Amino acid sequence: MARSNKTKAGFDLVLLIPVLILIGIGLVMVYSASSNVADFRLNDSYYYLKKQAFFCFLGLGLMVLATKIPVRLYGRLSYPLLGLSLVLLCMVLIPGIGHRVGGASRWIKISGFSFQPSELAKFSLAVYMAYSMAKKGSEMATVTKGLLPHFIVIGTFSAFILLQPDLGTVVILAIWAFILLFVGGSRLWHLSSIVLACVPLLILLITGSEYRVRRWWAFTDPWKDPTGIGFQIIHSFLAFGSGGILGTGLGNSKQKLFYLPEPHTDFIFSIIGEELGMIGVLAIVGLFAVIIVRGIQIALSAKDLYTSYLAFGLTLLIGLQVLVNMGVVMGLLPTKGLTLPFLSYGGSSLVIALFSVGILLNIASER
Repeated sequence: MARSNKTKAGFDLVLLIPVLILIGIGLVMVYSASSNVADFRLNDSYYYLKKQAFFCFLGLGLMVLATKIPVRLYGRLSYPLLGLSLVLLCMVLIPGIGHRVGGASRWIKISGFSFQPSELAKFSLAVYMAYSMAKKGSEMATVTKGLLPHFIVIGTFSAFILLQPDLGTVVILAIWAFILLFVGGSRLWHLSSIVLACVPLLILLITGSEYRVRRWWAFTDPWKDPTGIGFQIIHSFLAFGSGGILGTGLGNSKQKLFYLPEPHTDFIFSIIGEELGMIGVLAIVGLFAVIIVRGIQIALSAKDLYTSYLAFGLTLLIGLQVLVNMGVVMGLLPTKGLTLPFLSYGGSSLVIALFSVGILLNIASER
């Protein structure tokens, strides 16, 4: 009976412990990677650490809350969540409301805190897709009732995210939707036809933007312009190369000293590779692997289709973001501004990821 009560409280330790370890490592590495930058910019070496610690406590509180909220409630709120997310995606494009950084308007800034609506949008889409696919059941194999409605919703959100502009997030959403719809029963040749139809649009979006073309050439041959567009990825390579097997030691990174731009966000994995070495990198990869595998196990053993799709969709979002971030910093994918879940500095990503973990813990307790 004691074991049953503990399970109902949502303490799936196989999932929870790796998440808590990654959060702890993230706090240490955010401070290590950002202290020099924060001291130079803001005269406070603890600035990013303090904000990250706040987001951690907020996210953990919401994670615990998510273990108590009935999972069915998210399904009933799926359309209001979609509406709220779409409004926020519109607001971020309005001058004076949207906060522009590096030529992109992806944040809403309030009282010193920035919120990224695309993070809420991804979560809302996961809830909507799970609710809708479970409700449609065998109709998912049809084009008119199963594929087209979901394609219209995802396409609409993708269009607003493209206006920020943020092509990388749109590509991730497209891959995520393809996998989720296939798992939900859509026919492979229907999905493949949509992908083939979208390829010319993707090529047009890349070739029609100078900075995207430059990023593509930096991906194929960063050494052609080592002090320009290839600078960032080359110094990421140098960070991993300098780390070797055991690393240079915590706090001893040289690439964080104004070589890698924003080393505490998109390229924090490079700093981990430099300071903690291959052993640290493999440990991080192993922790993420446990989380993703456990999330899939929870999805497979869920009590109904809705909770199964929701668990799989949330796990897939985390897994794809991990794969893309690691692929970028290792030069396996073109440069894309994307945080590493639980580790990178960033309130929106961290809070939504921890809330998602809370839902997974809740689903696990209901099995």
